[in-house]
Amino acid sequence: MSRVTANGIQIEYETFGNPSDRPLLLIIGIGLQMIHWDKDLCEDIAKRGHYVIRFDNRDVGLSSKFDDTGVPNVTEIFGKLLHGEKVKPPYTIDDMADDAIGLLDALGIQKAHICGMSMGGMIAQSIVIRHPSRVLSLISIYSTTGNPDIPQAKPEIMGMLTAPPPKELEAYIESRLGIMKTIAGPGFPIDEKWVRKITAESYDRCFYPQGIVRQFVAMLMQPNRVPALASVEVPTLVVHGTDDPLVPLEAGRDTAKAIPGAQLMLIDGMGHNLPHGGAWNRIVDAIDTHTLKATP
Repeated sequence: MSRVTANGIQIEYETFGNPSDRPLLLIIGIGLQMIHWDKDLCEDIAKRGHYVIRFDNRDVGLSSKFDDTGVPNVTEIFGKLLHGEKVKPPYTIDDMADDAIGLLDALGIQKAHICGMSMGGMIAQSIVIRHPSRVLSLISIYSTTGNPDIPQAKPEIMGMLTAPPPKELEAYIESRLGIMKTIAGPGFPIDEKWVRKITAESYDRCFYPQGIVRQFVAMLMQPNRVPALASVEVPTLVVHGTDDPLVPLEAGRDTAKAIPGAQLMLIDGMGHNLPHGGAWNRIVDAIDTHTLKATP
């Protein structure tokens, strides 16, 4: 793994494959580290002719932290938003999109296929809006446009995600396992052994729950990207599970509808599963086919 200065911060990243192959930037979801893009999965994608780049978003893993901005009071922010008051977040989804482009700059990559899951999909959508000349294609996986008119996650699930996690390792693993069991779809049960392993690795690598709160606020404050996505011209693949309790199916349909010519791939029984096993073999096949068609 390596580190570069990009967009004024330090970003930890890792690459797989040949730099002359199709560049594919993988953007992970809220609070997750780049190692949640399973290593075997990254190597599989690379063997199919991709130069795979995974990285830690700001405020997670080994990338820069934003301690000087403090830990936001989410309840207070919710209250202000409900009363129409303005709130200044520590940073935005757009800032995180600029981080990703800064990483491509540092690696000397002019254009790349951009793939994001969950919050990473929001960042990917922002990239294609803000930096269209840098994108070969877009893959948005169980993500959302920020459209406030579509169904949102159930409050109890959001509560699980934003609750302070246990500080002791074993309790933390059990907590994360419980969350994953709740949001995974019935068609693709989670690999409990792998979840325990990757959670322990991420805990040892960097246990930093305060960064999750700031990332959550960035998501909470995201704009409705539907109008801007109407101008997207790159080939787009939207992947969504039919049983996603965190980002409901309507969000996937809304994303595909917002982007002209987007292909919508629905996977029966899939929820908000981590990038490992289950339906991800099919998703990797779809990504490979998509980027091959979209590469000049």
